[in-house]
Amino acid sequence: MATDSTDATNPGRSSLPVDAGKTLLPIARAAISTALGQPLIAAEDALWLQQPGASFVTLTQRGQLRGCIGSLQAHRTLLADVKANALAAALHDSRFLPLSLAELAQTGIEVSLLSPTQALHFDSESEALAQLRAGIDGVVFEFERYRSTFLPQVWEQLPSVREFMAHLKNKAGLPADFWDPAVRLQRYTVSKYKEAQET
Repeated sequence: MATDSTDATNPGRSSLPVDAGKTLLPIARAAISTALGQPLIAAEDALWLQQPGASFVTLTQRGQLRGCIGSLQAHRTLLADVKANALAAALHDSRFLPLSLAELAQTGIEVSLLSPTQALHFDSESEALAQLRAGIDGVVFEFERYRSTFLPQVWEQLPSVREFMAHLKNKAGLPADFWDPAVRLQRYTVSKYKEAQET
């Protein structure tokens, strides 16, 4: 399938080929299809797939989210990470019922490769918001046991920095107007690969 990609400058991903999506997307689809009882084979022999990598796999149907699971830190090979997150997005996202084989043909797949996270330093929420780059940064929010993240793609629905942060706090289970000096924020960028528009 055709792909488009958005590559943010990041030395950690410099060894990836420009057309990495042509390898990663079939791997994700084959992992899901095989788990659902319709075996598919995708090429997995590229050496760069054996590098440590952190990825998110997002599933959509008619432009609507159908599942999204990922890793914020590289803790296994990129190949293993993409396959595991594809299966988790299809079968174990608690917001949705498990994907069925009948749905798969109408489901689009997107793979996002994450850069290492970068901690932000600030003394207030206003200072934190001023550092966020709309449309570029993925953000990890942490406060005590509360934690959430939004990929950079979420800026498309929430273009306001303040609104983005409010929804990120909601996702963590906190009020939109919550703030505490102990809040920690990290940001990251992604290289995004998406299948051609699903039918």
